[in-house]
Amino acid sequence: MKSSAEKKIFLKKAEKIAFDKVHREKIKFNISRYDAAVAKGKAIYSNLDLARDRAGYIKYKVINELEKFLVEFEDNFTKNGGKVIWAADELEAVNAVLHIARKNHVKKVVKSKSMTTEEIELNAFLKQANIESVETDLGEFIVQQAGQKPYHIVTPAMHMSKEDIAGLYHKKFNTDEYLSPEELTHFTRKLLREKFIHADMGVSGANFLIADIGGIALTENEGNAMLSMSFPKIHIAIAGIEKLIPRLEDLSLYWPLLASHGTGQNMTVYNSIITGPKKGNEKDGPEQMYVILLDNGRTNLLAKERQRQALSCIRCGACLNGCPVYKNIGGHTYDTTYSGPIGAVITPYMKDLKIYNHLSFASSLCGKCTEVCPVKIPIHQLLLVNRDDTVKNGYYTYFDKASIKVSTKVLMSRKVLDITGGKMKNFGAGMFVEKVWGPRRELPKFADKSFSRQWREKQGDDE
Repeated sequence: MKSSAEKKIFLKKAEKIAFDKVHREKIKFNISRYDAAVAKGKAIYSNLDLARDRAGYIKYKVINELEKFLVEFEDNFTKNGGKVIWAADELEAVNAVLHIARKNHVKKVVKSKSMTTEEIELNAFLKQANIESVETDLGEFIVQQAGQKPYHIVTPAMHMSKEDIAGLYHKKFNTDEYLSPEELTHFTRKLLREKFIHADMGVSGANFLIADIGGIALTENEGNAMLSMSFPKIHIAIAGIEKLIPRLEDLSLYWPLLASHGTGQNMTVYNSIITGPKKGNEKDGPEQMYVILLDNGRTNLLAKERQRQALSCIRCGACLNGCPVYKNIGGHTYDTTYSGPIGAVITPYMKDLKIYNHLSFASSLCGKCTEVCPVKIPIHQLLLVNRDDTVKNGYYTYFDKASIKVSTKVLMSRKVLDITGGKMKNFGAGMFVEKVWGPRRELPKFADKSFSRQWREKQGDDE
């Protein structure tokens, strides 16, 4: 069964990476810097809770009236001279990109950071079509050169140290293996400038789709998105259908929230609003612009009365950075585009609940993800709803059912707990719990007598 196989692979990867001390130190260092920055970033708000309430309300309203705002966006973007393409799944999306590329004899593509393009595996499809596709975000460029997937929604190379990156560049580009971060950045900038100049097409995502003006909003720190969409003659933006906000003025709410929760900045360095291809009197910008609106399982999530709220996510990555599970098992263990708590909520419905239901169980339910979410998605509660759906659909093993039944019967009976001696309890734990507990942790031993019996004996009223 594929679902069982995915779960076993997940547990195997998790067990390995959780005890990798080198990995743990890298993540601990990088997230500690994030925590310090975000604390300062949030300080700009006199009432952060009010801003989160408003942001969550607007996004959830859009999700519940999605068809209305999608039509409004399409109408306005088309009036601006752009073209909208609707893609039901990743195959339709990549085929649309390939059709545009072949029609315009595209050979070189520059691509700014976009989790949506990761979701549809655009780079792999373009490579198969003999089209060069280069990631221009520094972190994305690094993981692309390493042959890896992004580790984190916001920080793709969070799992790599500066020494790792210097070694990678030495191997790929024959640079000095002891280059500093500044030297590595300078080398990358020089290399990518040539790519921008000679690119035939630029591809980006969209942080937000603005319905009332028919535009896309992009926020970044490096300027690579601006170059990706302004240098080439063709610009394609690929965005999930949930990325909508109603009005242009809503950006004054969402951009600071995204910046403060994503990187700890008051505002990111470059913030762009693009409403279509260049007009006749404009010198710069693409001659053709397309927006591909991607479903790819989002309507499955939309159909869920509770879990649809997760579509309000603005992809800040705060829940990943706060999650104790993510910090221990790492982003690659999830083996999904969207990792961490939010990924565990949405992936089972964007893909297949039967195969990916184990992700919703990979949580301590501490509630930190909900606490830090800038749009107040009750993530830990939605994980419980996912678990409930998993059980209702019968996606569990005989062992799962039997172990719950037996343990419930034992734990609900004070008489059984008192009668059962330590040896019997330890034997049962060794038979049924030890394997799940993991080979690197020592299973605690039960006392010979239960706490209840010991207490009664201490009080002198034992029967």
